[in-house]
Amino acid sequence: MNLSIKIGVVGAIVLSMLAGCATYPGQANNQYPPPNDPNAPSGMNHKGKNALIGTGIGAVVGLLAGNSAKNRREKAMIGAGIGALAGVGVGAYQDRQEAELRRQTQGTGVQVQRDGDVIKLNLPDGVTFDFNKTDVKPQFYPALNNIAHTIGQYNQTIVEINGHTDNVGGVAVNQRISEQRAQSVANYFAGQGVQPVRMETHGYNFQYPIADNNTDAGRAANRRVEIRLVPLTNNGT
Repeated sequence: MNLSIKIGVVGAIVLSMLAGCATYPGQANNQYPPPNDPNAPSGMNHKGKNALIGTGIGAVVGLLAGNSAKNRREKAMIGAGIGALAGVGVGAYQDRQEAELRRQTQGTGVQVQRDGDVIKLNLPDGVTFDFNKTDVKPQFYPALNNIAHTIGQYNQTIVEINGHTDNVGGVAVNQRISEQRAQSVANYFAGQGVQPVRMETHGYNFQYPIADNNTDAGRAANRRVEIRLVPLTNNGT
């Protein structure tokens, strides 16, 4: 990437961050409840805006410096002042976060799983979204608030938010739904203070089923948003 392109990327990202500070996620289309709703996403004060701008500049430098997608994300987070984990501390850190997430999500329908040092949260379609909709159900706000609070406390992780669908309908519509649902969750987390530089979203339509799409129960299981909490490391790769 030559210097002129880098400058253009920096400018675009910084402008995007400045624009994003003006409203909380969903404010423009009223998809979230009014500010006096105790379960609603919180607004961002001037101190928070200034912090976002300041960390955003460091994050831009990190994004330009990295070589691979994961490496760029790690460098961006470190550039934003988030420290990396190392050695045996990674497992212990994730142990504590996993235990807190299990406590906070008990009885909500959210499934918490562990795959090595990666924590996975499965948000089933039935409790998170209405059928064929991409806005988070208001009754699920309290559960998302608890998840966001815990993720915010344990900030030394990359937050991957992945949308999945069943195989009913075409690829294009399911791709859109999977992307927009993942982004809805990311927007909600950002409104609750989770740093955007930590998050990345993906939509996978029905590429990765976890159950049989030939049954109602299987299709329901496949309609989900998965959150992967990947430890931030600084291994120089």
